[in-house]
Amino acid sequence: MEQNRAAHAFATLGHPGRLAVFRLLMRFAPQGVRPTEIAEALGLKQNTLSHHLADLTASGLVGVRRQGRSLFYAVDLDATEGLIGYLALDVGRARPDLLAPLLSAPKDSAQMDPTPPDTDFAVLFICSGNSARSIFAEALLRDLGKCRFQAFSAGTRPNTALNPFALDVLRRNGHDTSGLRSKHISEFQQPGGIVMDFVFTVCDTAAAEECPPWPGQPITGHWGLPDPVKATCTDAERALVFAQTYAALRRRIAAFVELPFASLSRMSLQSRVDAIGLDAFTVEKG
Repeated sequence: MEQNRAAHAFATLGHPGRLAVFRLLMRFAPQGVRPTEIAEALGLKQNTLSHHLADLTASGLVGVRRQGRSLFYAVDLDATEGLIGYLALDVGRARPDLLAPLLSAPKDSAQMDPTPPDTDFAVLFICSGNSARSIFAEALLRDLGKCRFQAFSAGTRPNTALNPFALDVLRRNGHDTSGLRSKHISEFQQPGGIVMDFVFTVCDTAAAEECPPWPGQPITGHWGLPDPVKATCTDAERALVFAQTYAALRRRIAAFVELPFASLSRMSLQSRVDAIGLDAFTVEKG
């Protein structure tokens, strides 16, 4: 990246508000987010957010597209890669004492560990209440994962009990619910805890902002879905909303478990995970 352009980008990110917006958008990359959702998640006034988005767009770090009547803002990953590369390779002169700690991870090869296909991958699903969406995902991966995955779920503000509509959907689809419970993410952040290979957020924008960067550099993805617990309608209509949420997660997890993990580089695997979150993924076995 050219120096003047890098300086512009760094100056743009030097404002706490703009940095917060960029940080949130990175949580959803490559997906875009509506301004109303950004404002709600960060507690920003619309006019303040408009200024931040205009500055980020002018710097080239963020792009905008129109879909119907809505605008979606998303991180420009090429520009972001160029900025990080400029800082690490040009400014930092690619010093190994600076880069090595960033690149080392429990699984530090370019590909996922090419061990036998029955190797367990630890997968954590996070949402706000851990009473429906992430519980669906945990149960689905446990039962669809062909014994290759350890499935966990947690919430940023977990409820004391699982939602009865969610439990009913799981039971009707043949899942054992006896071991399921709501858990706080802190249970999985203790020293010596399980090293996660994948961490997925299935929550809305505000809850995703509360999810901290996860230690160990797991593959991350945002598979956000509206919270069925918030549906306000008749019991029959609410049951349908929960069933639709379950079906959407079942499609994504069914695609996920069919990925050829041993043959995918970390970058390719991240792209596949992102595509599943966009519901634009075609399963390619092999």
